[in-house]
Amino acid sequence: MSVDYDNFARESEAAWNSHDLDRILSHYSADICFRSRKAVGLVGTGEVTGVNALRDYWARALIKQPDLKFEVQHVFKGHMMMVVTYLNHRGVRAAETLFFDESGQVTRASACHADP
Repeated sequence: MSVDYDNFARESEAAWNSHDLDRILSHYSADICFRSRKAVGLVGTGEVTGVNALRDYWARALIKQPDLKFEVQHVFKGHMMMVVTYLNHRGVRAAETLFFDESGQVTRASACHADP
């Protein structure tokens, strides 16, 4: 299966902007490994493993930022992976690297954020 990276980026942006965790998490495998320094302050670790732990982390993040919005800036395409850059509602730039399995689910991901 090949992933339509542009479509994935648009759907991911729409999912996040809807704040619908089920919609957001529908793209991630059960054993997802997600890394972000922002997770440390909310869940105590920078590496979140498993979709249930990721749900907990992102639920906490959405509670803290009820006005959260993303706007995709660029999509970089690789082999079974992509990097997407975006701006958030506060004008902070970020990049996510996502690795896909054969079914099109994200199995590994990491988020990096520019300093505000």
